[in-house]
Amino acid sequence: MHPRTIARVHGLLRREFERRRAPIIDLIAAQTRDPFKVLVSTILSSRTQDATTAAASRRLYAVVKGPADLKRLTGKRLARLIYPVGFYRTKAKHLKQLPDVLDREFGGRVPDGIDDLCRLPGVGRKTANLVRAVGFGKPAVCVDVHVHRISNRLGLVKTKTPFETEMALRRALPRRYWITWNSLLVSHGQSTCLPRRPRCDACPVFSRCARVGVRQ
Repeated sequence: MHPRTIARVHGLLRREFERRRAPIIDLIAAQTRDPFKVLVSTILSSRTQDATTAAASRRLYAVVKGPADLKRLTGKRLARLIYPVGFYRTKAKHLKQLPDVLDREFGGRVPDGIDDLCRLPGVGRKTANLVRAVGFGKPAVCVDVHVHRISNRLGLVKTKTPFETEMALRRALPRRYWITWNSLLVSHGQSTCLPRRPRCDACPVFSRCARVGVRQ
């Protein structure tokens, strides 16, 4: 896809994004400006709907302001606070481990490097990239199912896995779009470019999608 076309697609998706409710991690970042809470909510959000993540985050942050508060809570209390997020018992275990790892490896602070973030319990590349981009405002390409699906539908990449998509987008996307690409495509994927029966009649970039011969 030509850089001018990417710029046009980005602009159209941004206008759509501004008319809709932002993804939960963007909202938490805007409300708290706290990389620690962005990290924790991103861990909670995996395989969990935004509304459930938002409710669990509110309950958790009523008693947790920083890593030291996680250390004081029992695993059972953490599990109750974050229920019913997906895999809540496993996530409670990871959150309970998080303060000790932060203290031991990073002086108690959330790191902003992808490799460093991936050393934290419960953090993979998707979470690490999102925390770096949204929590720290630093360039990172976060690829979830929406970004993977829509980037392929647009013909921007031709990949089979999210990791391949991340690497391909790093080559294809101008760096100035790295931070926002995930937020725009997650919002678009949740509302318009659905996995099945996408709402093509309401899609602001459908002409770009159709032009590259991708109709799904």
